Amino acid sequence: MRLYQMQDSGNCYKVRLLARLLGLPLELVDVDILKGESRTEDFLSLNPNGRVPTVEFDDGRTLAESNAIMFYLAEGTALLPDDRMARAQALQWMFFEQYSHEPYIAVARFWQSIKPGGYEERKDSFPVWHERGYQALDVMERHLKDHDWLAGGRYSIADIALYAYTHVAHEGGFDVAPHKAIGRWMNRIRREPGHVAMDWRP
Repeated sequence: MRLYQMQDSGNCYKVRLLARLLGLPLELVDVDILKGESRTEDFLSLNPNGRVPTVEFDDGRTLAESNAIMFYLAEGTALLPDDRMARAQALQWMFFEQYSHEPYIAVARFWQSIKPGGYEERKDSFPVWHERGYQALDVMERHLKDHDWLAGGRYSIADIALYAYTHVAHEGGFDVAPHKAIGRWMNRIRREPGHVAMDWRP
């Protein structure tokens, strides 16, 4: 299985972390989106949307979108709940991550810490990103005050989906420290067997 990816991307980290937890072999192909490498004809033939992560399987099929990739890889494992409601709850949190969390927390991080000169270029957008990003963190905090995990009462791909950018939110100017339940949750994730940091490479 080949992962076209950017090492600093939380969406790509999700796939690397899940593959590690499941013991799946993974070949990394780095794609520099800042140099337009995801917009070449060769890459667009793999993913017409021109984004990473994109996975290419041994049979030539490809799959894009980090949460879709995780859902596929986790099928039949303990990281994807088999109970109907728990599975739907996992999807609920993964949709929340892409709609209410990632567009603000991940985007602020990109422009502040990854794109050279990005903060100055987009500094007028940061107040909105921070306001809405903190709203997303507050939603997580309320749930995690009463639950160890996001869905099904155990560690799942829903947790991986939201951990990816939450644990580096400070790189986008967010202070997560006051969210004590989120802090405890992140520590639980780090203690899971097989856990690796974002800079890990197979």
